Amino acid sequence: MTNDELDKFAASLRGAVIRAGSPEYDEARKLYNAMIDKRPLLIARCADVSDVIACVNFGRDSKLPIAVRGGGHNGPGLGSVDDGLVIDLSQMTGVRVDAKGKTARVGPGCTTGDVDHATHAFGMAVPFGIISTTGVAGLTLSGGHGYLSRQYGLAVDNLIEADVVLSDGSFVTTSETENPELLWALRGGGGNFGIVTSFVFRLSPAKVLYGGPIVFEISEAAEVMRWYRSFQATAPDDFYIFLGLQSVPATDPFPREHWNKRMCVLLVAHNGEGAEAAVNAIRGQLPKPIIDWAAPIPYPALQAMFDPFYPKGMQWYWKGDFVKTLPDAAIAAHIEHAVAGNEFSCMHLYPIDGQVQRKRQDESAWSTRDATWSMVIVGVHPEPSEAAAIKNWATGYWQAVHPYNLAGAYPNFMMADEGEARVRASFGNNYARLAALKQKFDPHNLFHVNQNIRPAA
Repeated sequence: MTNDELDKFAASLRGAVIRAGSPEYDEARKLYNAMIDKRPLLIARCADVSDVIACVNFGRDSKLPIAVRGGGHNGPGLGSVDDGLVIDLSQMTGVRVDAKGKTARVGPGCTTGDVDHATHAFGMAVPFGIISTTGVAGLTLSGGHGYLSRQYGLAVDNLIEADVVLSDGSFVTTSETENPELLWALRGGGGNFGIVTSFVFRLSPAKVLYGGPIVFEISEAAEVMRWYRSFQATAPDDFYIFLGLQSVPATDPFPREHWNKRMCVLLVAHNGEGAEAAVNAIRGQLPKPIIDWAAPIPYPALQAMFDPFYPKGMQWYWKGDFVKTLPDAAIAAHIEHAVAGNEFSCMHLYPIDGQVQRKRQDESAWSTRDATWSMVIVGVHPEPSEAAAIKNWATGYWQAVHPYNLAGAYPNFMMADEGEARVRASFGNNYARLAALKQKFDPHNLFHVNQNIRPAA
């Protein structure tokens, strides 16, 4: 590829093109997960849909591997690619709320915090994740679960329209009445089918919740987990609790006597009538906590609660599973391995029952409608010297608890080295249909830097 060809490509875009060797290159290529170091040939920061189309055509015709970066929060580093083209959508961050129609049109570079900020003024929200720096595009396309999922479903269950640039450079809109097969695939099939340049989400009421952490000594973890198992079986949809095994952060405002202490935490989020009374009722059923900060809290503040503890640039290695039951033997294995983690690492169980389970398996690409939780084991540390240790810890932990879990996992909780069998297991009976749609919309697998679904033969 000649400099003239690169110059011509760069001149055709409204956004900036950053090349290897440019002064801003090293900063621009940094990933959320500092364990992964990739060196793309070009990073194209798209300003609009026209730029995205030009990038797809240039990358395809130049036979460059293509990676797509939205909010840039991807754990396995799939928002970049060595010696290829990164199509960076991070500048496309518009949000337009239709308060009357109760929808929001969202740009592909938005974070969930961007959307929360725009929708909160209207007392509404989209059921996204638990960290506000997470990119909307990556979270949504692989499913998207969070504090409101039991009440309103997954992010993909609330995705009602999308604009997409396909691998041939064409632009299409998809909804339940226009190109509905593509919308079905986008609802959980990841970035396999095209580049989404605009999302339209259904909004639901969420203004001030009753939520926050209730923290217990790790010695109480088995009792708390058994209680949690029973609670989850009959919990009302508007009462969400995720469970974590981790350490008390060594920073204010946490009490100094508990800094770095291993803990079992219940992160509660009630978005309904009688919220305080409902939380008080469970307080009476549990051991005495060492910290209890559950209280009325604006939804965007709840979403941003974990942001300071997991900034960009740390070392990450995570493993996930879908979990249907939590037997005593699994609880024992969790506690045994969790206590061996460092002060930054954790395990979370996120509920994906309630409204999530009331969809049929074949209603969207996300097929796991019978699991109770989505589990993630997160090995994390700020120091590169700890990369091997956190990988070994997360892998060993996962190997110990995986026999009690389902075969697949939330694709956003999988690293890039897990293999095709895990991808197939995560999509279950929907995989064959997804492969057929991949053949239709991306027959040459241009969009393969992802948890890849190969085109059907």
